[in-house]
Amino acid sequence: MSTDVPRPGQPVRGSKSGKPIMALFDLLGRSWALGVIWQLSSGPGTFRELQARCEGVSPTVLNKRLKELSASGLVMRGEGGYQLTDTGAELFDMLEPFGGWSTRWAAGLEAPQ
Repeated sequence: MSTDVPRPGQPVRGSKSGKPIMALFDLLGRSWALGVIWQLSSGPGTFRELQARCEGVSPTVLNKRLKELSASGLVMRGEGGYQLTDTGAELFDMLEPFGGWSTRWAAGLEAPQ
C-alpha cells in the first residue's frame, strides 16, 4: 500500500495529527476522487468505461485514484470491474444530497441579483 494514501492518525493535508475527518477530506480533495465515487455509484465499470464516464480523465490519474480509493476501502475490483465497497456506497449516500443542492446553488447564481 502506498504511503501517499491519507490515513487517520498520520499527518495529512490540513492536519498534523491526522484526525479521521481530515484524512477523509485529504483523500476526497484529490483530483477525480469524488468523480470516481460519483460515477461508480451508478454501477461497476471497467477501467476504460470509468475513464469515459469521468469525461476523459487521464489514465495515470485514474489509476492512481483507483489505487488510493481501493487502499482506503472505498472501491474494489469485482466481476463487473471497479465498484464501490459497502463503505464506499455508504459514503456516496451521504454525498448524494450535494447533487440536488448544487443544482439549486447553480440556478441561484444564474438568477438576476
